[in-house]
Amino acid sequence: MYKKISTILFIALAYSCGSDDSSEYVPIDPYANITATFGSTINTESLANYANQTIPNYITKDNTGGNAITDKGATLGRVLFYDKNLSSNNTISCASCHQQANAFSDTTIASNGVNGTTGRHSMRLINTRFANEAKFFWDERAINLETQTTMPIKDHGEMGFSGTNGDEPFSGLITKLSTIGYYKELFQFVYGSEEITENKIQLALAQFIRSIQSFDSKYDIGRAQVANDGQPFPNFTAQENQGKNLFLSPPVFDATSNRTAGGLGCAGCHAAPEFDINPNTGNNGIIGTINGTGIDITNTRAPSLRDLVKLDGTTNGPMMHTGVITTLQAAIGHYGTINLAPGNTNLDPRLRPNGFGQQLHLTAPEVNAVIAFLRTLSGTNVYTDPKWANPFPN
Repeated sequence: MYKKISTILFIALAYSCGSDDSSEYVPIDPYANITATFGSTINTESLANYANQTIPNYITKDNTGGNAITDKGATLGRVLFYDKNLSSNNTISCASCHQQANAFSDTTIASNGVNGTTGRHSMRLINTRFANEAKFFWDERAINLETQTTMPIKDHGEMGFSGTNGDEPFSGLITKLSTIGYYKELFQFVYGSEEITENKIQLALAQFIRSIQSFDSKYDIGRAQVANDGQPFPNFTAQENQGKNLFLSPPVFDATSNRTAGGLGCAGCHAAPEFDINPNTGNNGIIGTINGTGIDITNTRAPSLRDLVKLDGTTNGPMMHTGVITTLQAAIGHYGTINLAPGNTNLDPRLRPNGFGQQLHLTAPEVNAVIAFLRTLSGTNVYTDPKWANPFPN
């Protein structure tokens, strides 16, 4: 009398008279802990779409590698991303430093951890999948996203399973998660086994993070209507099209006037339409540290320029690894006048033409035009889509 459902087990009940009537069953939910913990937020019979999201045909970069996004894997990754149980004192999750409301970044310069604060500003996690650069962290110390996902967990200051300074090792986290009912069910659901390993955690977290995409911006609406980025976008204002041209065009040094003309050359490091960072980029001239002591010339990675700000122009937290820049105007101003600081042997060659720091001599209208263009790179859905939101009840 019951329709067969793949995820429900049935136990036959015998009548008290001793007869065996297999038409009477009591359904048993193998994912009762998932249901009890997350309610309707996670439905194992109807998962959110992570694996088959629409990607514009002009987006060609993809660093997924051998860890293809699945609805099951990304669902587990979402739970792990938001679960404070992944920290040693149950107070910090990945989402504590990478907040959906701020393009998966933080509004503070240094994010709070279990034993202090982060050494660099928390990088935005928008469109991390769509980049040639596969390495992660500002200094590229993680060879890929999978490796990166558990490094903050193993950091004494951030999430506290370092195995040093009195911390439990990562194996302590494995033991901890193995006692939690919804993880037993989730790992069984995703991998066919309750066994929890670091590799499985890495795969799931990376799938969730790579699923976070933003392609509903004014830029994307315009780009879909033209053959290439160099053409005027019909939905752009004249100012926005001017800013786009300045962004795409390289600067040209005029020896007669001893000035730089042309564009800003931003696309040399942040190529459209992904606006990711070129893998061979040096540092950008910002070599300070958050604590203000010493210099750091190893920071050569950057997030995509998409969703630098929200649609209303407010920032998604400070920019750069030190959080020293807080407005688009200040960011453009930095690249307009590059100071070649003593000791910076790793400044990107594109920022030191003729051996000197770049001097663009931008006019106020040009700066405003580039700002207008950068604002077109911001979408809306990424800030509110429930599939990337906290699955735990508030």
